[in-house]
Amino acid sequence: MFGWEFPPHNSGGLGTACQGLTKAMAELGTELIFVLPRKAKMEALWQKFVFADSERVDFRSIKSSLIPYITAEGYRRRGGGGIYGDNLIEEVRRYALCAAELARSEKFDIIHAHDWLSFLAGLEAKRICGKPLVVHVHATEFDRTGGQGVNQEVYEIEKQGMLAADRVVTVSQWTKDIVVRHYGIPKDKVTVVHNGIELEHRPRAADRLAKLKRQGEKLVLFVGRVTLQKGPDYFLSTAKRVVELEPKTTFVMVGSGDMEGQVLRQAAALGLGRHFIYTGFLRGAELDAVYQSADLFVMPSVSEPFGLTPLEAIANGTPVMVSKQSGVAEVLSHALKVDFWDTEEMANQIIAVLHHSPLGRTLAANGIENVKHITWSSAAHKLLGIYKDLLRTS
Repeated sequence: MFGWEFPPHNSGGLGTACQGLTKAMAELGTELIFVLPRKAKMEALWQKFVFADSERVDFRSIKSSLIPYITAEGYRRRGGGGIYGDNLIEEVRRYALCAAELARSEKFDIIHAHDWLSFLAGLEAKRICGKPLVVHVHATEFDRTGGQGVNQEVYEIEKQGMLAADRVVTVSQWTKDIVVRHYGIPKDKVTVVHNGIELEHRPRAADRLAKLKRQGEKLVLFVGRVTLQKGPDYFLSTAKRVVELEPKTTFVMVGSGDMEGQVLRQAAALGLGRHFIYTGFLRGAELDAVYQSADLFVMPSVSEPFGLTPLEAIANGTPVMVSKQSGVAEVLSHALKVDFWDTEEMANQIIAVLHHSPLGRTLAANGIENVKHITWSSAAHKLLGIYKDLLRTS
């Protein structure tokens, strides 16, 4: 299985999804080898890790500079070149060369590649050994850019991977429709496997926002990468409308991304000073504490293939609102749903929850029952069924 991030070294949902899937698959008796482009300390005892820059590879002097969610421009600013690829696409191709060497030295039955940064690695492994290839689409270039300014080279790699794969897995029907419509992939070749969550016990964490709560503030929460795709600008536009009517409301944004500066300037321009808190990236108990403090979690994504954060919020006892332009909206029956662009309606629904606490409590309680059926075990069973079909027909 080829990937490019894995907890605790992850910046977003893809790493979380890989962790949840692989753990559930291992519990069902599957032996896994997870390949990453660079070496890091890992603690997932249920699988073997192989690193594309390890000394077992002929290209052992190559240390990949691929990092989670990097863009071509971001790679350029980091100073690609030298022993690294001169640009992001070249570095992706170098990962693929390392994958070819790994394919010669490891024993496996199925190749599985997560998202475009590892699609070429999957293709190289398939070229070497001829084993069936599954490409797993967690997001497309149309999601990442909101359909504006699609990077043609990235698009071509995505399409190449999907066309050459024996099966394409998408995290939602929303994403499958994009894959069929924009990439020309036959719909019968694409299988939807929704993400899941583990509903383990989450102890009440130290409330960093307790002082605000004691002062009677209501808290509305955003958690995600601060990028165009996730709609942080719509979150702030909605905040402006809400605080005009409900001044004792604070909007909290958790995450990091290339829109950080823009978001801070927008918050200032809208006069949200005392109504807005930006925490930066949080994980673990710190993140759980913020979820647990919130009166409502909002995911206003412009184009969201799935969206794990609403499930995390529900698991922490928080009611959620999600954009209709998301995959998670397909599986959540007890969530508020709005169009990302309809900030007026978003504000109205937020105010309804803040005004009527029984509504929030009902959404939270029913949400917990809902997500009990949205599990990584279910996703793993479906994925293993795909593997068995491919092995039976190969």
